[in-house]
Amino acid sequence: MSVVGLHHVQIACPAGSEGLLREFYGGVLGMSEIPKPPVLAARGGVWFRAGDRELHCGVEADFRPALKAHPCFLVADVDAVAKVVSAAGAEIRWDEAIPGIRRFHTDDPVGNRVELQQA
Repeated sequence: MSVVGLHHVQIACPAGSEGLLREFYGGVLGMSEIPKPPVLAARGGVWFRAGDRELHCGVEADFRPALKAHPCFLVADVDAVAKVVSAAGAEIRWDEAIPGIRRFHTDDPVGNRVELQQA
């Protein structure tokens, strides 16, 4: 037995934050929203796709943003993405801890940490 791939990453969000998440992940980062199955849609939250991977934002009753755990998205032009994210009002935190990797961290509108890395 072995793992053969990664389908999605799930992050938590507070109830009613779907619009803010759509603006950030869909609008600012350009990810495609994908429909949730009806039984799961009733729980709230929103799902997105980037390439062949998915980000699931699921409602958590006692929500606390993830400050350490985070998804990392590969982008074609990390500097251009940083400008767009900054123009949208999000803080950009460049990180040079890994030699040869150009990346930054930011926070989504509900406070979850997000990493964007040069592909």
